[in-house]
Amino acid sequence: QYTVARMLERDDFDKRYKSEQPIAIHEFLYPLVQGYDSVALQADVELGGTDQRFNLLMGRILQKHYGQEPQAILTMPILEGLDGVQKMSKSLGNYVGVNDSPGEMYTKLLSMPDQLLWRYFELLSLRPLAEVREFRNEVAAGANPQEYKKLLAQEIITRFHDEQAAATAHKSAGNRVGLGEIPENVPTVEVPLEGEEQLAIQTVLRLAGLVKNGAAARDVLGRGAVYIDGEQLAGQRFFVAGDDCVIQAGKKKIARVLVVK
Repeated sequence: QYTVARMLERDDFDKRYKSEQPIAIHEFLYPLVQGYDSVALQADVELGGTDQRFNLLMGRILQKHYGQEPQAILTMPILEGLDGVQKMSKSLGNYVGVNDSPGEMYTKLLSMPDQLLWRYFELLSLRPLAEVREFRNEVAAGANPQEYKKLLAQEIITRFHDEQAAATAHKSAGNRVGLGEIPENVPTVEVPLEGEEQLAIQTVLRLAGLVKNGAAARDVLGRGAVYIDGEQLAGQRFFVAGDDCVIQAGKKKIARVLVVK
């Protein structure tokens, strides 16, 4: 027999009971059913996340009841999703899938919040923790965390694909890549001079659809977030007929721009 009192020892049940929040009957049944899996399998060891500890221990209790040797349990920390808040879950859309393409893995991993980087290194990387601590100190001293996200992305892509895929993943990552990186399949946009001899970069950004208006153009230029053929733009730039280059404005907008009469 397993009592309701014992069931309420589970942390979330206890909190909900004390705060007079409802607990459905099927929620009490779930740990029992999961625990009985260990009986049916005659398991000697079971792995699970730390959030499954109560259910794993239920398996040990039921095994004793049925005269079996209680299983050993091994729990692992919960991996947070790319949002840095909820656990990684396909249903929540905050996941990196092991079957994702190299480009998808690269894009997703580089999008993680900076504060999540070290948690991912701890739980996903095979690098020595001493080396990870060095990385963290370098970032604290002013290094760009994006560079360390790239290192982690390359390591993970190599594990699930290969080294060649990891080396070229940034090229197939689509438009959401690091500033200054040129992906494959960049769309081409023709920008007409409209009777002018030359066009300033602010006008080219707007006519190419890389920014919404002049104010947005001034903003990305002021932030140093405009790259031409992979090189950060410093200062003003004018374009004349025949100019052909890849322009990136921010992290998501990129196009091959051809200036025509």
